[in-house]
Amino acid sequence: MSDLTAVSVKEKEYQALASGAALQLRPQFGILLLGERDRADFLQRMTTNDIARLQPGQAALTILTSPVARIDAVFSVLGRQDDLMLLASDGQADALRQHLQSQIFFMDKVTVIDESANLGRLRLLGPAAGELLQAAGLPQPASDDHFLEEESVIVLRQERYDIPGYEVISCVNTMDALQERLTDAGAVLLAGADSYEARRVELGRPRPGKELTDAFSPLETGMAWVCAEDKGCYTGQEIIARQLTYDKVTRTLVRLHSELPLSEGAAVSFDGRAVGTVTSSAVSPTTGPAALAVLKRPHNTEGVEVTVEGGAAHVEQILPPGR
Repeated sequence: MSDLTAVSVKEKEYQALASGAALQLRPQFGILLLGERDRADFLQRMTTNDIARLQPGQAALTILTSPVARIDAVFSVLGRQDDLMLLASDGQADALRQHLQSQIFFMDKVTVIDESANLGRLRLLGPAAGELLQAAGLPQPASDDHFLEEESVIVLRQERYDIPGYEVISCVNTMDALQERLTDAGAVLLAGADSYEARRVELGRPRPGKELTDAFSPLETGMAWVCAEDKGCYTGQEIIARQLTYDKVTRTLVRLHSELPLSEGAAVSFDGRAVGTVTSSAVSPTTGPAALAVLKRPHNTEGVEVTVEGGAAHVEQILPPGR
C-alpha cells in the first residue's frame, strides 16, 4: 500500500469514527460465563461496581482492584436470566478466568466457563452506529449499559466506556456474516489501530493496557464512575473510599497537545521535576499530535505547559465521564 493510499484509508476510517460508523474486529477479546446461584454475590464482593443491582438486559463495567487499589482487570458484566456474561479486555480472558476461579471459596456455588472459542465480538463505533444497526436489521438498545438479544445475537450499548458505540456478540461461525451485514449497511472496517487510537485519545477515553493498568488506580484514570460508593466491601475498597471522601487523588488523567508526536512511556516534567508519564500517543487528522498522560497535581490543570523529552506540551484537562 502506498503512503498516499494509507493516508486516504486512515482519513476514511477517522471520519467514520468521528461522524459515521466504523467496525472494529475483536478476535482477541474473549468472553466468560459466570454461572450458579452465587454468581452475582461472588462478583459483588470482588469488584468495584454494583453487580447485585443488575437485572436481565442491564450491564455494568467493573474493575478488579488489588489490595492497594491498583487496576488488575477491567471487564463488562451482562446480567442474564441464568448467568452473567463477562466481556474481557483485549487478551485478558484466560487471566481473568484463572483469577476468578482462584477466588471461589469452598461453599460458593459459582462456575466460570471460558466461551471465547465459541463466541465472537465486534465493536460498532461512531455517532451513526445506532442507525446502522437498524439498517442491518440488528437490535438497537435504547439506553446506555443495556443490551438486547435476538436470534443468537447480543448487542450491548456503551456510551461512557471506549469510543461510544455497540458491542456485537454472536457465535464464531456467524461472525463473518455479521461483519458483511454491517459493512454492507455502510460501516467502515478499521484496517489497523491508528485511526481508533487517534479518536480515543481525542475523546480522552482510557484503555486497558495503556491507562487502565496496575500502575494506576481507577480514580487516577477517570474511572470513578465505575466505583460504586453505596455497596459493601471489595478488595481495595477502603483506599478508594478514603481517596473519594478526603480528596486524596493526587494524580489524574489529562490530554496533552504538542507540535510533535509524543512517545508512550515518556516522562513528563515541570521545571525539571518528574510529574507523570505519557500513557497513549496518537496523531489526529483534525488536532494533530495528542497524548494521554497521568500527571500529579497541581500540574494536571488546563493550560499548564510541561516538558516531554525536551519538547513542550500543553495540558488539556479531561473531565472523567459520569462523575
